[in-house]
Amino acid sequence: MSAIKEKEGESDDVVWSDESPLSELLGFDFGAEDGQDRAGLRALINSALVSHRRLPMLDVIFDRTARLMSTSLRQLTNEGVEVTLDNVTSTRFSDFIQSQSTAGVIGVIHASGLDGYLLIAADGALVHCIVDLLLGGRRGSGAMMDERALTAIELGLAGRMLAMLIGNLEEAIAPVIAATMTLDRIETTPRFAAIAQDASVCALAKFKVRIDDFVGRVSILAPHATIEPVREKLSRDFIGDSEAADELWRRKLGAGVVSAGLHLHAVLADRMMSIGELDKLNAGETLTFPAGPDARVELRAGETSIAVGRVGRLGEAIAVKLDHGLNIDTVLHALERAP
Repeated sequence: MSAIKEKEGESDDVVWSDESPLSELLGFDFGAEDGQDRAGLRALINSALVSHRRLPMLDVIFDRTARLMSTSLRQLTNEGVEVTLDNVTSTRFSDFIQSQSTAGVIGVIHASGLDGYLLIAADGALVHCIVDLLLGGRRGSGAMMDERALTAIELGLAGRMLAMLIGNLEEAIAPVIAATMTLDRIETTPRFAAIAQDASVCALAKFKVRIDDFVGRVSILAPHATIEPVREKLSRDFIGDSEAADELWRRKLGAGVVSAGLHLHAVLADRMMSIGELDKLNAGETLTFPAGPDARVELRAGETSIAVGRVGRLGEAIAVKLDHGLNIDTVLHALERAP
């Protein structure tokens, strides 16, 4: 238990404790290193950790994106390229922008099926390496020039690479979300790529691009506000749970229901009789029904009335001319209530 010290010049009722529960609650940790408070409310406010809800399908999408990137970059550079997903985390938008180097490029992605924009960033070393390979240079030479500004021609080649990687992301996300993604613009100054508020929580996927001994990095940033319309789909555990599979099953089920047979009964009239009256019936007797000359025939499926019309003749067959069209909603509701 820490010693309690009386502050000089004040009454004996005022006491101070360096390790009091109140100071711990409010976050005034006087023993924290580097002047940083690491407890209580202040630690909660200043925490660098970002609380987020896990989105399993987002991990699947980014993993598939990495495989597609490997194939596309091999075809683009004619070199042995391997792209692996490093990790998928959550971060503040301001933290991501501040971590970007001015030597790299940031592509702003417009996603028509989502509620906003995404970012794709490539570091300077990777951009220079890909540009050098496209222009006939040596493998890995771009790593020595990651601080050099890009020329207009190099920026155009970098845009071609980013557009190709965006196409890989669109292809990877297609089984889950119908979204069209295009490269809106390219920024070389990170603060000009602002697509969200500084405090906005974003999903960040980091990819490692290996070309022989050279290693570069690509990042994809998706603000949670942008993916909010499809959060339910991204929360699923496997891609078979997606809307595409549900739609395929819905079409097959609908086709089966439409082609199914249905037995209809044409009821001209009906009459309530007791069991005693039925017992007294003899062969040859005539039953009367309360039906006039303008009575309509009722078509029934089981006990459910489907339609009403007038009896007539069509060629050699007896036909029923309906008085009005069928109300499918009413019919389905009646069938659901039927035992």
